[in-house]
Amino acid sequence: MTDPHGFLKIPRRPVPPRPIEERLSDWNEVYAGQALLPLVSEQAGRCMDCGLPFCHSGCPLGNLIPEWNAYATQGDWRAAAERLHATNNFPEFTGRLCPAPCEDACVLAINADPVTIKNVEQAIADQIWERGYAPPQPPERLSGKTVAVIGSGPAGLAAAQQLTRAGHTVAVYERADRVGGLLRYGIPAFKLEKRHLDRRIEQMRAEGTKFRTEVDVGSDLDATELRRRHDAIVVAVGAMERKELPVPGRELHGIHQAMDYLTLADRVREGDYASPPITAEGKHVVIVGGGDTGSDCLGTALRQGAASVVQLDINPEPGDTRPDTHPWPTYPKVYRISHAHEEARGREGTDPRVFSSATLRFEGGPAGHVHTLRLTEVEPEARRPLSDTERVIPAELVLLALGFSGPERDTGLMKQLGLTLDERGNFARDAAFAAETPETPETAETAETAEQAVRTVRTKTDGIFVAGDAGRGQSLVVWAIAEGRAAAAATDRYLTGSTVLPAPITAKDRPLAA
Repeated sequence: MTDPHGFLKIPRRPVPPRPIEERLSDWNEVYAGQALLPLVSEQAGRCMDCGLPFCHSGCPLGNLIPEWNAYATQGDWRAAAERLHATNNFPEFTGRLCPAPCEDACVLAINADPVTIKNVEQAIADQIWERGYAPPQPPERLSGKTVAVIGSGPAGLAAAQQLTRAGHTVAVYERADRVGGLLRYGIPAFKLEKRHLDRRIEQMRAEGTKFRTEVDVGSDLDATELRRRHDAIVVAVGAMERKELPVPGRELHGIHQAMDYLTLADRVREGDYASPPITAEGKHVVIVGGGDTGSDCLGTALRQGAASVVQLDINPEPGDTRPDTHPWPTYPKVYRISHAHEEARGREGTDPRVFSSATLRFEGGPAGHVHTLRLTEVEPEARRPLSDTERVIPAELVLLALGFSGPERDTGLMKQLGLTLDERGNFARDAAFAAETPETPETAETAETAEQAVRTVRTKTDGIFVAGDAGRGQSLVVWAIAEGRAAAAATDRYLTGSTVLPAPITAKDRPLAA
């Protein structure tokens, strides 16, 4: 274990990002080359190895955080890697992309600064590859069963890797031209360099997973035929039904969905374009939406050389401290600054966000291109416009980052697989039969409890399972991996009658970030 008094002796010191001027001049990761292992090992020593480690419950994967903190403190990176991989297929993704609800659930966070868990996780994940601790793990023997995974985002990849290692023959179907889902097209390279994704894909190929790109199941390939050819199907198509902004002027040129903008920026990095078809260069940019996607658009626009960037958030500005409505160890809604916000403040001197604001309409010039945006302040709770608060801001490029309302409806996939929607607009699953107590097959002592966990990911259609955002709704990468692992365990149990695969997903949603 770590020094039980380490948290009293050592103050919290996160790994410093690269200087703002340096990272705005390239597309490399914010922390590129910033592992600083001595600092990480020292910070891991602040972990108290609690008798009841609430960081476990704060993490959807149930990561064994105190255990790998102890190994990181000792510099035993092989042991740390083994404990990290025990619950997480892709720690190099979560170590870079997860907002770290585990840190807010850290016992130290009750009245002090929590352990820098995310920094430690990323450092271990990088050491896994640098030291060769992630060799392919092909199964010793094949089961004779075949599984199709539809979608190659984090949920689909996690399900596919678990099922392949269990001995099943797995094929992943992806409608895009490259594997990765939003990890490939949507998340900017400065948050996740694609070499990390490519490395995992090659590992999975070596283990036996097959990938079929540019295949749109439900359109290019009939899903009923896919079901006939496979013993089971895992649907992990994400939640890509984009929310719209139905206000006057929406039809003007220069107004785009955020995901279209981010995808094209990623394609430039992949070499598909010499320059982005949609660019912020020299333009006054307005981002409508205050979430992570909006922050990604902000960082991208700054790197493209935007003249100015404003981010509109309909929510009121959060406070600096945990509100009473978000008690420890839940993930609190507090004022947070992403690296993109930090970059904008460093360049402009102010926070680019305008809180408690809503768009009234877009206004354009004679060429039909957006020129200005008229906004208003809104009431914090009812979100009704406040009188005498209207104003106009320049807007030559508008990016709609309003989130997603579930999986896409206008596809043949739903009808062909017999899928239905739940009250939230996601693919319906048998979660209604699940236990109220969050338990998993990994910890259950009875087959009944294991069956309850299976029902959280299976559908009414025999042999069809839904994982990730398609069933949960827009959520975190860590939840996607957790659900992918759960779907793999449920599918394995369906195919063989039992499973040794761990399923970290619970029947009851935890109060984490959406």
